[in-house]
Amino acid sequence: MTRGNRHFTNPHAIAPLASHSSFEKVVEELGLSPSQYLTSAVLRDWVSRNKDQRYVPSDLLKAFGFEVKTDL
Repeated sequence: MTRGNRHFTNPHAIAPLASHSSFEKVVEELGLSPSQYLTSAVLRDWVSRNKDQRYVPSDLLKAFGFEVKTDL
């Protein structure tokens, strides 16, 4: 009888330790560089809809004029 994870040495069987946040995925899909964040109406709309449920950099929230919640 074999004990342990027989796939331990298989790199395809191990999930990545970190993945991109929803914010990073949206920015990548939109093809935006950080210098373009403030001028993107689509990003501002996404931030407005998702700011309370998803990660958004606090500096960007402030720049867009949204309240930054610090009571976590």
